[in-house]
Amino acid sequence: MKNSLLFDFTVDKALKTVFVTKEFEAELSLVWDAFTKQEILDQWWAPKPFASKTKIMNFEVGGRRFYAMVSPEGQEHYQIQKYTSITPKTNFKYFSAFADKDENPSLPGSDWDFTFSEQNGTTKVSITIKNDSLERMEKMIEMGFTEGFKMTLNYLEEVLRKV
Repeated sequence: MKNSLLFDFTVDKALKTVFVTKEFEAELSLVWDAFTKQEILDQWWAPKPFASKTKIMNFEVGGRRFYAMVSPEGQEHYQIQKYTSITPKTNFKYFSAFADKDENPSLPGSDWDFTFSEQNGTTKVSITIKNDSLERMEKMIEMGFTEGFKMTLNYLEEVLRKV
Protein backbone atom coordinates (compact mmCIF):
# COMPACT_ATOMS: atom_id res chain seq x y z
CA MET A 1 0.00 0.00 0.00
CA LYS A 2 1.24 3.44 -0.91
CA ASN A 3 1.84 5.84 1.97
CA SER A 4 1.81 8.87 -0.31
CA LEU A 5 -1.88 8.83 -1.21
CA LEU A 6 -3.33 12.32 -1.29
CA PHE A 7 -5.97 13.35 1.26
CA ASP A 8 -6.83 17.03 1.39
CA PHE A 9 -9.77 18.53 3.30
CA THR A 10 -10.37 22.30 3.09
CA VAL A 11 -13.23 24.35 4.55
CA ASP A 12 -13.72 27.75 2.87
CA LYS A 13 -16.25 29.74 4.90
CA ALA A 14 -16.18 32.69 2.48
CA LEU A 15 -17.37 30.38 -0.33
CA LYS A 16 -19.57 28.27 2.00
CA THR A 17 -17.79 25.31 0.46
CA VAL A 18 -15.88 22.23 1.57
CA PHE A 19 -13.28 20.79 -0.81
CA VAL A 20 -12.14 17.19 -0.36
CA THR A 21 -9.63 15.32 -2.49
CA LYS A 22 -8.80 11.70 -1.66
CA GLU A 23 -6.81 9.09 -3.52
CA PHE A 24 -7.49 5.37 -3.25
CA GLU A 25 -5.24 2.50 -4.25
CA ALA A 26 -7.99 0.89 -6.31
CA GLU A 27 -9.32 0.86 -9.84
CA LEU A 28 -11.74 3.58 -10.87
CA SER A 29 -14.63 1.17 -11.52
CA LEU A 30 -14.41 -0.21 -7.97
CA VAL A 31 -14.24 3.25 -6.37
CA TRP A 32 -17.14 4.44 -8.57
CA ASP A 33 -19.21 1.44 -7.43
CA ALA A 34 -18.38 2.18 -3.79
CA PHE A 35 -19.97 5.62 -4.17
CA THR A 36 -22.92 4.60 -6.35
CA LYS A 37 -24.11 1.14 -5.28
CA GLN A 38 -26.24 0.77 -2.17
CA GLU A 39 -24.76 -2.54 -1.02
CA ILE A 40 -21.25 -1.03 -0.91
CA LEU A 41 -22.26 2.46 0.28
CA ASP A 42 -23.97 1.06 3.35
CA GLN A 43 -20.70 -0.65 4.36
CA TRP A 44 -18.82 2.63 4.80
CA TRP A 45 -20.95 5.81 4.44
CA ALA A 46 -21.09 6.61 8.17
CA PRO A 47 -18.45 7.36 10.79
CA LYS A 48 -18.07 4.55 13.30
CA PRO A 49 -19.85 3.63 15.52
CA PHE A 50 -22.76 4.82 13.31
CA ALA A 51 -24.04 2.65 10.46
CA SER A 52 -25.55 3.69 7.14
CA LYS A 53 -28.95 2.20 6.32
CA THR A 54 -30.33 3.01 2.86
CA LYS A 55 -34.12 2.97 2.65
CA ILE A 56 -34.44 3.94 -1.05
CA MET A 57 -31.81 4.35 -3.75
CA ASN A 58 -32.22 4.84 -7.46
CA PHE A 59 -28.98 6.12 -8.96
CA GLU A 60 -30.24 8.02 -11.99
CA VAL A 61 -30.74 11.67 -12.85
CA GLY A 62 -33.89 12.69 -10.97
CA GLY A 63 -33.51 9.69 -8.64
CA ARG A 64 -32.68 9.76 -4.97
CA ARG A 65 -31.05 8.06 -2.05
CA PHE A 66 -32.89 8.26 1.25
CA TYR A 67 -30.93 6.85 4.15
CA ALA A 68 -30.37 7.03 7.87
CA MET A 69 -27.22 7.21 9.90
CA VAL A 70 -28.06 4.86 12.74
CA SER A 71 -26.45 5.25 16.17
CA PRO A 72 -25.45 2.20 18.25
CA GLU A 73 -28.58 2.87 20.33
CA GLY A 74 -30.76 2.69 17.19
CA GLN A 75 -31.44 6.43 16.82
CA GLU A 76 -31.83 7.35 13.13
CA HIS A 77 -30.69 10.63 11.54
CA TYR A 78 -32.16 10.91 8.03
CA GLN A 79 -30.77 12.46 4.89
CA ILE A 80 -32.02 12.69 1.33
CA GLN A 81 -29.83 13.02 -1.75
CA LYS A 82 -31.42 13.95 -5.09
CA TYR A 83 -29.26 13.11 -8.11
CA THR A 84 -29.01 16.05 -10.52
CA SER A 85 -26.29 14.90 -12.95
CA ILE A 86 -24.50 11.63 -13.74
CA THR A 87 -21.64 11.05 -16.17
CA PRO A 88 -20.73 7.36 -15.68
CA LYS A 89 -17.32 6.65 -14.11
CA THR A 90 -16.43 10.36 -14.22
CA ASN A 91 -18.82 12.57 -12.25
CA PHE A 92 -22.10 12.75 -10.42
CA LYS A 93 -23.87 15.48 -8.50
CA TYR A 94 -26.66 15.59 -5.99
CA PHE A 95 -28.53 17.96 -3.72
CA SER A 96 -28.36 16.83 -0.10
CA ALA A 97 -30.52 17.82 2.86
CA PHE A 98 -31.27 16.55 6.31
CA ALA A 99 -34.76 15.07 6.45
CA ASP A 100 -37.33 13.52 8.72
CA LYS A 101 -38.39 9.86 8.61
CA ASP A 102 -41.01 10.71 5.94
CA GLU A 103 -38.42 12.22 3.55
CA ASN A 104 -39.42 15.81 4.22
CA PRO A 105 -36.21 17.82 3.72
CA SER A 106 -34.96 20.29 6.29
CA LEU A 107 -33.69 23.17 4.20
CA PRO A 108 -31.28 24.70 3.43
CA GLY A 109 -29.17 21.93 1.93
CA SER A 110 -25.95 21.53 -0.01
CA ASP A 111 -24.86 20.65 -3.54
CA TRP A 112 -22.32 17.82 -3.75
CA ASP A 113 -20.12 17.34 -6.84
CA PHE A 114 -18.01 14.15 -7.14
CA THR A 115 -15.31 13.84 -9.82
CA PHE A 116 -13.38 10.61 -10.42
CA SER A 117 -10.10 10.04 -12.27
CA GLU A 118 -7.56 7.22 -12.39
CA GLN A 119 -3.85 7.13 -13.02
CA ASN A 120 -1.59 4.08 -12.66
CA GLY A 121 -4.10 2.14 -10.54
CA THR A 122 -4.74 5.06 -8.17
CA THR A 123 -8.18 6.64 -8.25
CA LYS A 124 -8.65 10.25 -7.20
CA VAL A 125 -12.02 11.45 -5.97
CA SER A 126 -12.57 15.20 -5.75
CA ILE A 127 -15.64 16.31 -3.82
CA THR A 128 -16.98 19.84 -3.69
CA ILE A 129 -19.74 20.52 -1.15
CA LYS A 130 -21.37 23.92 -1.74
CA ASN A 131 -23.73 24.91 1.06
CA ASP A 132 -26.84 27.02 0.57
CA SER A 133 -25.96 28.98 3.69
CA LEU A 134 -22.98 29.61 5.93
CA GLU A 135 -25.22 28.78 8.89
CA ARG A 136 -25.86 25.27 7.51
CA MET A 137 -22.17 24.68 6.83
CA GLU A 138 -21.23 25.80 10.33
CA LYS A 139 -23.94 23.53 11.77
CA MET A 140 -22.53 20.56 9.81
CA ILE A 141 -19.04 21.32 11.10
CA GLU A 142 -20.29 21.71 14.69
CA MET A 143 -21.97 18.30 14.38
CA GLY A 144 -18.56 16.77 13.66
CA PHE A 145 -18.72 16.62 9.86
CA THR A 146 -15.01 17.24 9.31
CA GLU A 147 -13.78 14.46 11.59
CA GLY A 148 -16.65 12.15 10.66
CA PHE A 149 -16.21 12.50 6.90
CA LYS A 150 -12.43 12.04 7.15
CA MET A 151 -13.01 8.90 9.23
CA THR A 152 -15.60 7.64 6.75
CA LEU A 153 -13.35 8.12 3.71
CA ASN A 154 -10.47 6.42 5.50
CA TYR A 155 -12.78 3.52 6.34
CA LEU A 156 -13.64 3.24 2.63
CA GLU A 157 -10.00 2.21 2.05
CA GLU A 158 -10.59 -0.88 4.21
CA VAL A 159 -13.83 -1.70 2.41
CA LEU A 160 -12.14 -1.39 -1.01
CA ARG A 161 -9.52 -3.95 0.01
CA LYS A 162 -12.30 -6.45 0.86
CA VAL A 163 -14.64 -5.89 -2.12
